[in-house]
Amino acid sequence: MSMAKDYTMEKQPACSTKSLSNYFPEDHPDPAKWDDCVHCGMCLEACPTYLETGQEQHSPRGRVHLIHAVAEGEIKMDQSFSDAVFTCLDCRACVTACPADVEVGGLIEEARGQIRRAEPLTGWKKAFSSTILEKLFPHTNRLNKVGGLLRFYQTSGLQSLTRKSGAMNLMPDHLSGMEAIMPNVGHPVREKYKNMPVIPAKGDEVKGRVAFMTGCIMDVMFSDINDATIDVLTHNGSEVVIPKNQTCCGALHVHAGDRDSGRKLAKQNIEAFSDSDTVVINSAGCGCALQEYPELFKDEPEWKEKAEEFSEKIQDISKYLYDTGYEKPQTEMKTRITYHDACHLAHGQGVREEPRQILRDIPGVEVVDMPNADTCCGSAGVYNLTNPDMANAVLDRKMENIPENLEMISMGNPGCMLQMAMGVQKYGRSERIVHTIQLLDWAYKKQKEEQRQLQTSGKG
Repeated sequence: MSMAKDYTMEKQPACSTKSLSNYFPEDHPDPAKWDDCVHCGMCLEACPTYLETGQEQHSPRGRVHLIHAVAEGEIKMDQSFSDAVFTCLDCRACVTACPADVEVGGLIEEARGQIRRAEPLTGWKKAFSSTILEKLFPHTNRLNKVGGLLRFYQTSGLQSLTRKSGAMNLMPDHLSGMEAIMPNVGHPVREKYKNMPVIPAKGDEVKGRVAFMTGCIMDVMFSDINDATIDVLTHNGSEVVIPKNQTCCGALHVHAGDRDSGRKLAKQNIEAFSDSDTVVINSAGCGCALQEYPELFKDEPEWKEKAEEFSEKIQDISKYLYDTGYEKPQTEMKTRITYHDACHLAHGQGVREEPRQILRDIPGVEVVDMPNADTCCGSAGVYNLTNPDMANAVLDRKMENIPENLEMISMGNPGCMLQMAMGVQKYGRSERIVHTIQLLDWAYKKQKEEQRQLQTSGKG
């Protein structure tokens, strides 16, 4: 559908000498974010979509130029502009590569918000967005019901029957591929601990109390990782609280251009964690979104101040453990592993060394460096659903860098875990995809079991 419309009727002065002629005045892209771009090209080799297409409009500097050009009234928000902006993975690798620290990620998300105001979704895209982003993710009870259905599908024999029947062959390749690597769905920790105001620390020393952001999909599809996170925190002397009123972080909404929903969810989370000093999270994409809440409230000073205070509380689980100290396991976990940097952990939050150190501190774990470990895998939220061809091309490039003779690939983001699992399956590899904190939890549990066996044999 053509988007070649003229939006010059609503002009508002900006930080430049010209008006934002082709943007809506509310929540417009910030000129301060493009002013420092000198189009040097240092970002080009870091951009997955540019590496695939070789086209300037699919490079960071090209997108910055287009966003600026719309602000100057030189081009309109048409389909070509929308394609360039929405084909971006928003991986932030260009931000790391940029010598001027141009905030391309923020510009992309602001531009997407403008595009969605100008041209709301229609057809199946609107139905998908409405069903998943509006009617499902923000509603815990609905998500838990979906999780229960998936759990029944997996445990009742339906999944096995469906696969044997060949019914999955009727689905698009990227959807059947996702079904094939679907993790075993457990029971959400928010349900498990709903009657416990505080999950107590283990041992005699209590180092402090943290609030745990469980995530929406994380708590349904990856409840085992949430369980591991709580066990590791309490093992290391932290009391854990799970605020009941927390909701979806809004990352996928903001990535999709629905900034109004993102703000609504942000306000709910800010209020839900208002009594907490530290908020721990184990999902890189969610953690980055939480830290960037202030970007959503540049036109609401009161909420921006609250968002800034909130963002300072957010810590990825690996960084929190690294900064506060954690018990180094004594039991060997003999495995050969490599580490993938989730984009929103490495580029978005600057967390790189902390998870690697946790892995190296587990006896018997051989950590093999991955070339280009911080390049995108192609997951990017729901990008592998909305842009499957580009996502698969980016994944192929990523898989070329996976070392041989591994047993596991570790990372800190659920979307990456699903995408990398599809890569392992596609290339006939055998590596197990794990969250970094899972391996630490397994080491603690193995150590505890060995201690129990020693005590039992001693009594005998």
